[in-house]
Amino acid sequence: MSRAGLDRNPRAVAAMFDAVARGYDRTNTVLSFGLDRRWREATRRALAPVAGERILDLAAGTGVSTAEFARTGAHCVAADFSLGMLAAGRHRALPMVAADALRLPFADGAFDGVAMLFGLRNLADTSAGLREMARVVRPGGRLVICEFSTPTRQPLRAAYRRLALRAVPPVARTVASSPDAYVYLAESILAWPDQRELATTIAESGWSEVTWRDLTGGIVALHHARKPH
Repeated sequence: MSRAGLDRNPRAVAAMFDAVARGYDRTNTVLSFGLDRRWREATRRALAPVAGERILDLAAGTGVSTAEFARTGAHCVAADFSLGMLAAGRHRALPMVAADALRLPFADGAFDGVAMLFGLRNLADTSAGLREMARVVRPGGRLVICEFSTPTRQPLRAAYRRLALRAVPPVARTVASSPDAYVYLAESILAWPDQRELATTIAESGWSEVTWRDLTGGIVALHHARKPH
């Protein structure tokens, strides 16, 4: 198992997600106390897809977020490098593409917007992934990143790090198909940069008008940006 503080080896991470694909959505709902649904809805509102637009949902997993975006009438594509995840979501009858986020199999400017929920921290090269997303979005197109972040108030931050994240692996053992993977996931959250640092990385990777909004006290943050014209 590749650990968060090491190299985020793409093959190891893909294998990890293949292993947790069965029951992944249920496990996320249990571990987040149902807040994952609110976070997906907030992401959809921030991305604001409309009928006829082309939307890329990157690191889409089983496509649960893609299906939510598609209810707006937009043409939505689920892309993920875990074949196990895509297979687990095939019942959703969505366009699904096996894809490496660092080398996307799409033309320049192919999409009006791209969303990535809880996947950016798993990339071997965050900046390269953000540049590749900018490549496949048209000028003026949107980016929304929904990712775990740093709670804004110290009491919540301390409780979150000392209690909530330490509780993830034991709880996962009761509901997940591969509970050891959640050790990596918990550690990757602790190692992830805060809101401002991520915003700087996004801006330095070819995006403009970068803003963010905290959800659940900063446990999760939504970063929104546009590709310059």
